[in-house]
Amino acid sequence: MIKLNRKNIATEIHGEGDPILMIHGLGGTGNAWGPQCSVLAKTNKVIRPDLEGSGRSPLRGKLSITSFVKDMFALMDKLEIKSAHLVGHSLGTIICAHMAAKYPSRVKSLVLLGPVEEPPEAARNAIMDRAKIARKEGMAPIAEALIQASISNETRSSNPAATAFISELLMRQDAEGYARTCEALASATAAKFSAIKCKTLLITGNEDAVAPPKSALAMSKKMKKTSLILLSGCGHWTPIEKPELVNDAILNFYFGC
Repeated sequence: MIKLNRKNIATEIHGEGDPILMIHGLGGTGNAWGPQCSVLAKTNKVIRPDLEGSGRSPLRGKLSITSFVKDMFALMDKLEIKSAHLVGHSLGTIICAHMAAKYPSRVKSLVLLGPVEEPPEAARNAIMDRAKIARKEGMAPIAEALIQASISNETRSSNPAATAFISELLMRQDAEGYARTCEALASATAAKFSAIKCKTLLITGNEDAVAPPKSALAMSKKMKKTSLILLSGCGHWTPIEKPELVNDAILNFYFGC
């Protein structure tokens, strides 16, 4: 646990070198980056926090994109990191984009998986409904629904371990923490993309209903020095559904190998 902003943030740190801060999405934890950490920690210092209210990080108050951004910069300060490469998934991509727009000098590069600018209006209402379900019925019905809706047919049929892992991530979330994270996501607004100066890699799946290819392409055109990779047979849980392809893409982005 790392204490910052009057709260405790569970954080895993592995490796040495140029720092990479990895920010998970709604329903995730730092462990969602396990497949990437095992590779990146060989050459870099990899930091994987659980956002407040997710995983092992206790819930203290109302959550928002602003509070998450403040926590991530406070974590960097606590670890004496002036600037870092940021990697985000889903909700984490919104946090990363706001960080890069707010303080460009502190963000060396962005890798955004299942990238989201901000939820469309219909999605905002659905996310708020999910918060109500979490409070009323717990995480089981949410996990069951998302396994059907947010991962690809290929993952469900040919990768039962990934499917079970995603289900476990969702099932083990604190219901109130998840609900407040839903509310934070539902009220999220897009970052000022014109202020983002660093090179950026977007990765999404061809079966990603949350970050569909058209949306990812539109997002890529709002930033400079941006490339986009589309993964076949992949839904929204990109780093878990296609870990080898994601690892290769990130390594090529960082090292040009």
